[in-house]
Amino acid sequence: MKSVLSLVSVFVLSSLLSTGFAQDAAKGKALYATCIQCHGENGEGNLAKKAPKLSGQHDWYVVKQVTEIKSGVRKNPDMQPYVKGLSDQDIKDLAAYIVTL
Repeated sequence: MKSVLSLVSVFVLSSLLSTGFAQDAAKGKALYATCIQCHGENGEGNLAKKAPKLSGQHDWYVVKQVTEIKSGVRKNPDMQPYVKGLSDQDIKDLAAYIVTL
């Protein structure tokens, strides 16, 4: 019985740790409506607009890149106007949606 309880505890804890960011993919989808014009409806990207493919990216990577563009650490004058008004939670929600593409 003790080993079953331990196993259940490990499973519950690991599932909590694997959830990543607290996120709302539905809100992220609404935010992504602005991104479609360059990155495409399915995150396929657009070489002519120099917009990279987003589908297949990990949530942590999207959060890192958008946060760095917003803060100016990563220079991207085309993206800056779109991300400057996003909150940290907006960025997490956006990433939650992008990983579904």
